[in-house]
Amino acid sequence: MRRIVFAPAVAALVLAVAGAAATGPHDHAALALTILPPGENGSVAFDRNTTDQAKFYDALTPLGGNVTDRDLRRLFKPAPLALAGKPTRTEQPRAGVTIKRDSFGVPYVRGRTQEDVSFGAGYATAEDRGLLLALIRGPARAAALDIPGVDPIALALSGRTFVPSAQTEAFLASQITALNATGPFGKRFVKIVQAYAAGINAYYKAKDLPTEPYTANDVIAAAALIAARFGANGGSEAQNAQFLAALQSRYGAAQGRSIFDDLREANDPEAPVSLPGSFPQGLPQASAPGSVVLDDGSFGSSAPRASAAMSNALLLGRSRSATGRPLFVAGPQVGYFFPQFFMEVVLSGGGFDARGALFPGVPFVVIGRGKDFAWSATSSQADNIDLFAETLCAGDDQHYRYKGTCRAMTRFDAGVLRAASQPDRPVSFLQTVHGPVQGYATVGGNRVAIALQRSTSGRELLSARAFYELDTNQVTSARSFLKTMSAVEFTFNWFYADSRDIALFSSGRLPVRAPGTDPALPTVGTGEYDWRGFVPAKAHAQGINPPGGAILNWNNKPAKDVGAADSNFSYGSVQRVDLFTPLVAARKQHTAASLADVMNKAATQDLRVVEVWPVVRDVLVTGAPVGRSRELVDVLEAWRAKGGSRLDANLDGRSTTPARRCWTRRGPGLLTRCFRLSSGR
Repeated sequence: MRRIVFAPAVAALVLAVAGAAATGPHDHAALALTILPPGENGSVAFDRNTTDQAKFYDALTPLGGNVTDRDLRRLFKPAPLALAGKPTRTEQPRAGVTIKRDSFGVPYVRGRTQEDVSFGAGYATAEDRGLLLALIRGPARAAALDIPGVDPIALALSGRTFVPSAQTEAFLASQITALNATGPFGKRFVKIVQAYAAGINAYYKAKDLPTEPYTANDVIAAAALIAARFGANGGSEAQNAQFLAALQSRYGAAQGRSIFDDLREANDPEAPVSLPGSFPQGLPQASAPGSVVLDDGSFGSSAPRASAAMSNALLLGRSRSATGRPLFVAGPQVGYFFPQFFMEVVLSGGGFDARGALFPGVPFVVIGRGKDFAWSATSSQADNIDLFAETLCAGDDQHYRYKGTCRAMTRFDAGVLRAASQPDRPVSFLQTVHGPVQGYATVGGNRVAIALQRSTSGRELLSARAFYELDTNQVTSARSFLKTMSAVEFTFNWFYADSRDIALFSSGRLPVRAPGTDPALPTVGTGEYDWRGFVPAKAHAQGINPPGGAILNWNNKPAKDVGAADSNFSYGSVQRVDLFTPLVAARKQHTAASLADVMNKAATQDLRVVEVWPVVRDVLVTGAPVGRSRELVDVLEAWRAKGGSRLDANLDGRSTTPARRCWTRRGPGLLTRCFRLSSGR
């Protein structure tokens, strides 16, 4: 499994869109290929589909920048909307539902109605990701609640379980109540969710598994896991404030702030972007009386926020494509585990016609393709979480001042953490109007409570409507794609291609912060500096067919003047997307293979030797380096001249680079650093 876990990021979807039917009457893709290592089967019963795609992944990566059309077809699997050839297995879990499997184990779910399709998707999810469903079931609820000090992903992998309380279940169920109240669509949507849960339960019953019945609340919790852990950013204001306090204590107020701002890179004008145009949001303000600087060391760290996945996307418009039709190569990354978080599924019938990645627990393809378009995502790192410093009153830690009155915090009894051979640990926390209290700190020696506000809390299922529209092919153009994705409240960059256009929309329910606040620091919680609404859709970074004919992204800033989240200190001038740019520019027009080649080569390059080393070298040569310094320069220059590859071509656990050979020849000392540079260790 080591090669799977540490493999570089490569393409998950390669698509060339044709203008007329190519592979079937309802399938307009000239070429559609996917790969999902280690394999489709994620159950504890291993079979040939458990790791069969890992061998393709392992074979693709060492090719570096030598991917050919033949390589695409032998190292990716076809991804049609209709099963070609005979199925390896067919199931009919209930009347109106059929599930057929191809040779890679991918389920083709067909239903007579939309509820039938959702039921079949649930049945296939339980079969392929039942282990993962069990692991995330409780922790997903912890994500929905933003429980202080609890990391849901770490909890899921720890072997401990979270047993929710009645209060937690009521909190989740309120979303179903709210959906039912929105009219006909809301009621239909609830039925789809309930049918998905029923499909999961049908599999459990068929296999006689002693599992608590899956419910609509489980679906909401799974959506919250996406929203709170993969589609949320920010929440690091307390750590930032203490860091600023330490800098100012050592260097003085002005210089300390200058150093902080320099490291912060909130809006570096040299940062590479994916779209032209300016979309100002989340930027620092000249004066911030509504923000506070916590005393250094006064606040303990809370649960870590999810780090951004290294997802990427390369889209070329018609003018840059050798076929005259857009090209789409994307590698959405959620980390490499067994079982893989994503599962691949094909949904058809009742209006559904989509193929792609389904996040277990949510009944829709969230990344994939429809009949004549494809879409994918990268983490946008947009800021939708803020910390508020609550002024305490009444002489205790459970009352705070808000809009002129002293209010009591409320207590949320969430449930218990359970582990084998250990007593249950009750989980409860205090809340203010802004959200769960993460802990306490001091400002100028005065004690304050720190509360977390996430813009998507209690609203996670609302974003699923966009995926319903994608899966049922209600998206019919790049313009309609932008409109659909503007309803997604999770923070992602969304990419789209059809036979005419390419597009990007950066989504998220992003707060409009009050004048006089600094997004990098905790906000005064007394009410005067509360959020002032949310960024409207038209102000989000977005674009269709940019003038250069390309949309390239590797978790970099989507457009100019999009401010970095307080948890992001890396929106600087050097980004991995810089590796794409010259490789794409090297050809006037690309094929699907040459574009996949760009992604694979960049995934195996060391950004430091390609982009950073030339600057370091120019500084070094001004002093005429001699001896080992000269040899170090020569080694790194030779490495860069050969492309700066970090490939471990012979799979011995060490990079096969000039720097590695240097280390082997000379032994320890200065030249050991060459090895560390090349291997990333």
